[in-house]
Amino acid sequence: MAKIFIDGSAGTTGLKIYERLSTRKDLELLILDDNLRKNDDARREMLNKADVAFLCLPDEAAIEAVKMVENPNTVIIDTSTAHRVADGWTYGFPELSGMRKKIATSKRIANPGCHASGFVALIKPLVEKGFLDKDTNLSCFSLTGYSGGGKKMIAEYEDENRDILLDAPRLYALTQNHKHLKEMKKICQLNYNPVFSPIVAPYFSGMEVVVPIFEKQLYGSFDNVKELYKRYYKNGLVKYVDCADEKGFLSANALSGKDNMQITVVGHEERMLLIARYDNLGKGASGAAIQNMNIILGVDENTGLSL
Repeated sequence: MAKIFIDGSAGTTGLKIYERLSTRKDLELLILDDNLRKNDDARREMLNKADVAFLCLPDEAAIEAVKMVENPNTVIIDTSTAHRVADGWTYGFPELSGMRKKIATSKRIANPGCHASGFVALIKPLVEKGFLDKDTNLSCFSLTGYSGGGKKMIAEYEDENRDILLDAPRLYALTQNHKHLKEMKKICQLNYNPVFSPIVAPYFSGMEVVVPIFEKQLYGSFDNVKELYKRYYKNGLVKYVDCADEKGFLSANALSGKDNMQITVVGHEERMLLIARYDNLGKGASGAAIQNMNIILGVDENTGLSL
């Protein structure tokens, strides 16, 4: 029975991972008492005892946690930003070409960022298959539920006396220095960061990542792009779907509570929107982390996931 430790189980992602794994009969969860959660000696013991350890920590704490691991057999799945573009780490997005095999044999896996997951799912296949030049200047906007901001933001939005400004969608990362940009650029093999506009809105969970693009920017047609996604995403949690009928709308919370991702292309030959919809707590966080763990353990990668 595989031994699993969640370092940082009190945070939003850690709690979600714990909730999902606590009912699994094929796993043994290593649990620290609350008074030992920040005790380095106790954490070190658990990290080295685990077959798989999830790091659900701030970046600096995640880096320090990795230094504590001396057991060569312990697999680390880091959900922070700290190692997503670091040498020696595998990017934990199994649906990308060749990545599932790398994850299966890796001891260090960096879980993708929530916004980055949608952008990478849309753009990486286009660059990889020669549909999009690496020098292309792109833009992207991403709608997310407030749960993506963690406990503090959840409390702010669920406060009955909350600021009236929280009643409308809010644009953030105004300086164009969002922490997900590094992985968006590197994993997609782009030469330039996209203009990125993340938006948090007053609903709990769900994401809608949109990349607007002109046909003249692509080496292929509107229909070619659709067919590429259909072929590329045959296995795993990501699938191409034709635009769902929502009376002319596409809601960002359509996959709230789910762990899969839907790719959609809308528009026409001249101008199109590339769209990824999923749950920021699912394929954008804890669901993706568990999918990676399942691959490491050699079990069906959908085990314990909601599809």
